[in-house]
Amino acid sequence: MKTLDFLFQRLVKAILVVLGVVILNFVLIHMAPGDPASVLAGEAGAGDAKFIAQLRAQFGLDQPLYWQLWTYLKGVLTGDLGYSYRNQVPVMTLILDRLPATLLLTGCAFVFSLVLGILLGVIAAYRRGSIADSVVMTSALVFYATPLFWIALMSVLVFSLHLDWLPPFDMESIGANYTGWARVADIAHHLVLPTVTLGLFFTAVYTRLTRASMLEVMALDFVKTARAKGVPKAQIIRRHVLRNAILPVFTFASMQAGQLVGGAVLTETVFAWPGIGRLMFDALLQRDYPVLLGVFLVTAAVVVLVNLIADLLYRFVDPRIEAAA
Repeated sequence: MKTLDFLFQRLVKAILVVLGVVILNFVLIHMAPGDPASVLAGEAGAGDAKFIAQLRAQFGLDQPLYWQLWTYLKGVLTGDLGYSYRNQVPVMTLILDRLPATLLLTGCAFVFSLVLGILLGVIAAYRRGSIADSVVMTSALVFYATPLFWIALMSVLVFSLHLDWLPPFDMESIGANYTGWARVADIAHHLVLPTVTLGLFFTAVYTRLTRASMLEVMALDFVKTARAKGVPKAQIIRRHVLRNAILPVFTFASMQAGQLVGGAVLTETVFAWPGIGRLMFDALLQRDYPVLLGVFLVTAAVVVLVNLIADLLYRFVDPRIEAAA
């Protein structure tokens, strides 16, 4: 019963958070400068006031803000996110077409950064004060401080244009028409650069956090006792230190997993990756409010869902944490 109560409370809080995000995003977007009707009229080559007024009436932009918000909320509650001003297709269709590509990229980047970050953090803590520790921590600091867009651009210049090892853009080879495992291999080939680029920043964070957490645990009494009993150092690190030091990393990773979806905007734009990040960037330039709101809603839902799953997994990672906490 405790688990069910815990899950029910978290679900209620998650729904309230998503609802609050929807309302806040709606108000902020409509307060921003720019008019979708003017943008569309300009693209159509007819910028007269009458045509703009017709577009505003067509999209409901001539209604008071509170009425537009109420109409949008009713649509969200029924699963209708509206129509794209520019593409004239349901927003949900656009997002569902792009979401798998974003989830693939962010999922690979998350696994890459978490595994490599923990591994490098363990090496740095195990070899504390050595050359390996200095190299790992210096590299982590460099990648933590380096802007993501610069890493992305340099990766394209070096590994795609200069060395010609990896493809620079898109999700798969255009016109190749691969099927089966050949298509999987082609997508994996295109996935390498954006995955590494997006994951390097978080790798640096996990490396520093793992090292600091492990050094803190290594100073505790039960580790000193195990060392005094003659337990091999590698076994102490694996069975005693890492298992206790992983909790802060797990907590931080649960928060960062959701942020990866939002952080994919820049990576998808540089590498022309067909995900919702690039969709959101294009919608921002075109003042396509329904698409922007739809992407924000999906991103918020992913963040809340990931944190909900993390709360549930906490009981398995550390049985000392009660569900009622």
